[in-house]
Amino acid sequence: MLAHYITWLFVMIGLVALEASTMTLTCIWFAVGAFCAFVTSFFHTAFLTQLFVFAIVSGVALVLVKPVVKEKMMTRRTATNADRILSQTAVVTEEINNDLAMGQVSVKGQIWTARSFEDSVVIPKGARVKVREISGVKLIVEKTEETKECTL
Repeated sequence: MLAHYITWLFVMIGLVALEASTMTLTCIWFAVGAFCAFVTSFFHTAFLTQLFVFAIVSGVALVLVKPVVKEKMMTRRTATNADRILSQTAVVTEEINNDLAMGQVSVKGQIWTARSFEDSVVIPKGARVKVREISGVKLIVEKTEETKECTL
């Protein structure tokens, strides 16, 4: 018969390995519970008692410790100068065509590579666009209402 402490050791190692591969703070609380059950097994307690220790310790760690650790690990987004151009109006300096992977805009005196928010929309040179988001080093833009009226 396999000793219970070996079972808990394998459970604990498996949970730690799973946590290490995901880094999502999901399994570590159960690994702590498995460790406590592992220690409990050395006192020759019944397997149901070990399961109870595992469940209680895992639950307490999950409920009490996880929120504190998650708050400490949460990264705060720091605004950059590039964020200042979001929602700004830009002028297309080179036709924007997502299919041909081309396009540039000028916004606040800076030239940026740009792509259309809608893949099928080609935006002509000289049009005014609104900056929707930044994707890497490219601006994702969309036609403004006045541009749509001018092209009709």
